[in-house]
Amino acid sequence: MAREAAPAFAVVDLRLEDGDGIEVVNAIRDIREDCSVIMLTGYGNIATAVAAVKAGAIDYLSKPADADDVEKALLARGGERPEPPENPMSADRVRWEHIQRVYELCDHNVSETARRLGMHRRTLQRILAKRAPK
Repeated sequence: MAREAAPAFAVVDLRLEDGDGIEVVNAIRDIREDCSVIMLTGYGNIATAVAAVKAGAIDYLSKPADADDVEKALLARGGERPEPPENPMSADRVRWEHIQRVYELCDHNVSETARRLGMHRRTLQRILAKRAPK
């Protein structure tokens, strides 16, 4: 699609059903160098953030991302960084979102989710039984 109509702006997810978002960023930047690409992910970590920026993404946002934050990042000029979000998620909320995402990807299998997250199954069960932090 990008080859047919090279976008000026793009919001790309890191993990795609049929591939890797970093490959998409590389492909878009090969077609149009001045394209502003934002990488979104539910799996935020330093390694993937560095890889996304090296591939040509101008910013890296964790899900759920606020539409205003995406807009600010896309419209930022040159090396200018957007202002930090007004109400960022707490670290507890980010952790909870990550656990929920892995749990969902493991088809709600507590033992498999606990193994992938490197935590005890009972600890994970207690976390899943609680409400989401604010």
